[in-house]
Amino acid sequence: MAANPSFDIVSKVDRQEVDNAVRQSEKELSTRFDFRGTSAEISWAGEEAISLQAETEERVRAALDVFKEKLVKRNISLKSLDAGEPRQSGKIFKIDAKVVQGIDSDKAKAISKKIRDEGPKGVQAQIQGDQLRVTGKKKDDLQSVITLLKGEDFGLALQFTNYR
Repeated sequence: MAANPSFDIVSKVDRQEVDNAVRQSEKELSTRFDFRGTSAEISWAGEEAISLQAETEERVRAALDVFKEKLVKRNISLKSLDAGEPRQSGKIFKIDAKVVQGIDSDKAKAISKKIRDEGPKGVQAQIQGDQLRVTGKKKDDLQSVITLLKGEDFGLALQFTNYR
């Protein structure tokens, strides 16, 4: 007899797609008319962080909007981007943005509780590091759990992988 059907709930972002969005934003900031002479820049600031800067608060916010637009075009959820407020640093304004990956324990517990409370009987969710494994007796039950979670907003971009 085969093992029970299962799937994983993860929150991952394709880093290459984010890098492509950063590069496209960089190119647009250097060529667009309304950004000329504002020294607007976007760049990686470490493994999961992105730094935006410009001479005025409005321009740095506009640069962030350009970046968000590029992320959406590349099918990356804006829930995966945690952008801070503009702050002044000398004569320039900066925004630090972070790419959110993985499901933290509080959110994982909330998702697990949602499945326990409103999901079909016999479906279990186990927290495994920064992801959840959901198992059940029937594939139909797992489909209904996926539908249930897609209808909720946990503040994360959830993906459902390893469906077996």
